[in-house]
Amino acid sequence: MGTWGQTESASDEGSRSRAVRDHGVRLAVALGLAVAAFLLFPLAPAVELPLYEVGSVAPENVIAPFAFRVPKTPADVDAERVAAKRAVPPVFVVQSAALDTVRQQLAEFTQVADRAFGNGGESASATVAAAATQAGIRLTGPEIAYLRSPVRRHEQLDAVSRVLDRWLPGGVASTGALDGVRGQVAITQSGRAVIVPADSVLTFAALLTRARQYHPDAGSEVGDALYVKLLSAFFRPTLLVDRPATERARADAAAAVERDRYFVREGEKVVGAHEVVGREAHEKMRSLREATQQRGNSEASPARTAGRIVGSVLHNLVLLGVFGVTLLLFRPGLYRSLRVVLLFALQFLVVLITAAAIARMPSPRPEMVPLALVGVMLSILFDARLSLVAAMVLAVLVGSQGPFRGTNALFIMLVGGVASAVSVRSVRRRNQAYVSIAFVTGAYVLAAISLGLTLGWTWREIGLMAGIGALSAIVSVALAMGLLPPAEDFTNTVTYLRLLEWSDLNRPLMQRLSLEAPGTYAHTIATANLAEAACNAIGANGLLARVGTYYHDIGKLKKPGFFVENQARGRNPHDKLKPNTSAQIIRNHVREGLDLAAEVKLPKPIRAFITEHHGTGRISFFLEKAKERGDVPPNPGEFAYPGPVPQTAETAVVMLADGVEASARALSDPSPQKLRELIEHIVRQRIEQGQLREAPITLKQLEAVKDQFARVLLGMYHSRIEYPVAAGGVTAGGVSPEPASA
Repeated sequence: MGTWGQTESASDEGSRSRAVRDHGVRLAVALGLAVAAFLLFPLAPAVELPLYEVGSVAPENVIAPFAFRVPKTPADVDAERVAAKRAVPPVFVVQSAALDTVRQQLAEFTQVADRAFGNGGESASATVAAAATQAGIRLTGPEIAYLRSPVRRHEQLDAVSRVLDRWLPGGVASTGALDGVRGQVAITQSGRAVIVPADSVLTFAALLTRARQYHPDAGSEVGDALYVKLLSAFFRPTLLVDRPATERARADAAAAVERDRYFVREGEKVVGAHEVVGREAHEKMRSLREATQQRGNSEASPARTAGRIVGSVLHNLVLLGVFGVTLLLFRPGLYRSLRVVLLFALQFLVVLITAAAIARMPSPRPEMVPLALVGVMLSILFDARLSLVAAMVLAVLVGSQGPFRGTNALFIMLVGGVASAVSVRSVRRRNQAYVSIAFVTGAYVLAAISLGLTLGWTWREIGLMAGIGALSAIVSVALAMGLLPPAEDFTNTVTYLRLLEWSDLNRPLMQRLSLEAPGTYAHTIATANLAEAACNAIGANGLLARVGTYYHDIGKLKKPGFFVENQARGRNPHDKLKPNTSAQIIRNHVREGLDLAAEVKLPKPIRAFITEHHGTGRISFFLEKAKERGDVPPNPGEFAYPGPVPQTAETAVVMLADGVEASARALSDPSPQKLRELIEHIVRQRIEQGQLREAPITLKQLEAVKDQFARVLLGMYHSRIEYPVAAGGVTAGGVSPEPASA
């Protein structure tokens, strides 16, 4: 007795130690996630300063406790710098030296022409043409003949000289110099700069128009063409773009752009009580809160800084603890699975990282936070209630962080997360993803309309929020569907789709069972019908029960002939074996079934049916046979299945269905009353043996299970009519002989 008491005490102590260790591991996971949330959102989640939404009415005055600045976003600063550069007019400089060059070239051409035509001779025309070519003019024969006249020649050259002398000193630009220039230009001459309209700057094209007033022979076609040629040849632009000066001026203008949008003085009112909050006031309040946080961080003592960090982490840990306690109380099986806990932590971390990136955007969009990813995945993998709690905890966790506090982020994320959690329960159709996307999108649209009407948004702003929410729903649901297979493998969870895959009777293992152990196969199909109907009646997973039943006896494939349902009449190999050997063979079909399950990578929830459908029940037939021999008292452990007893409602139902179906086959007259008595006996026997002590199934549910067993068995063993002998039918006595005339 003392030894037993010590053993029990040691066992209890070991259980407590294991429980403490398990809780400690899960607490460490939650603490790591809380620290990660703090690192992603270093701004303290708890603040004293308010942050009212645009369009809301401030309930009280908000006065600046100290002077602070409202900085512009980097994008706004860059845009203003670009605009400032564009506003700076290009700088042009007047270069008078070009006029001296023009005068010299014109004088040289005049001297050459006068000398050549004054000397006469046949080479005069060639000499003048060569001089003109050197000046950039191609003279025609009539034009050279026109220049032979000293009067007309000097009138032309004097007119060109007067035009250039009058307008070039003031600055004349080339024809394309002002292409693309709008507004004003700066002209610098002799160290003095003036700003003039760009369209008032004289270009060579405009110079030609003004030069008409000095035209010496406008009526002559040859003289007119020659006049334009001479002006074009001897023109040199005296107004040139000063690119270095222009770039310097634009750089100075960009550097002069203020980085701050507003400067708020100490004691200045940010927004008054009962006033509608505008965008300017909202920006000032946000900057005031951030400035207060930074001011507190820079001025705080190490102890206060440490306290702020601890408080922020504790804030996050408390929220995560809400989900952990929910998991512990209502889904302890999932809480015990470290893989499932790690999956939850990973999903939470993905949402936190994404939310932190969104919070750093110039205009944070909380509808982009992928809460739908978590909601849809958890609903499909586990259940909608757990997913609902996870989505709500995540929404509060993210919405309470500094960048989102005082905004509508909490409301938006709650709506999106809850909608995603209830939008899907199990994926049974290919279009389920579209239903979820539509459901979540509709939730974001309703949220956008409600906020927009409340805060006076434009329809464009409402549509923008709804569109971003729809895009987030599409991406989140698509990712959730794509990540389901690895999540199932990691957590050993089976979804409806995975069960459908394993329910295929054409899989190699099921094909082998139908060919190598046809009796076991028939028993399996009949038991699956019983189990599925019963599980559906009590709200359990009927498809899981059916698929689990398909594989519960696959271990019999190793030695199918040693199981009665596969034996021919009169041939029982156990007759030549000792009872303990026979019991070992029967018992081993559980272990051998696990070996086959490992080969085909059968999911863990389905493998549970192999070990739990017999529980720790005794192999009674061979135990009694061993007792009859009376040689050596048999070891009861050799005549019992290894277990464990059923841990789920589905495996418990399959245990009962397995016993009922096998026993019903032994009935010679399966009448409704006998079938009902058989069912009552099997269920009562399993309860008395303690096989259902750990299964989450109630007595009320067991009554429903028994009713379903009776209904299905009555359909399987319904009475049939005897066909007339004359028709070659089958009677209770056997097959009727063929008619003589046949």
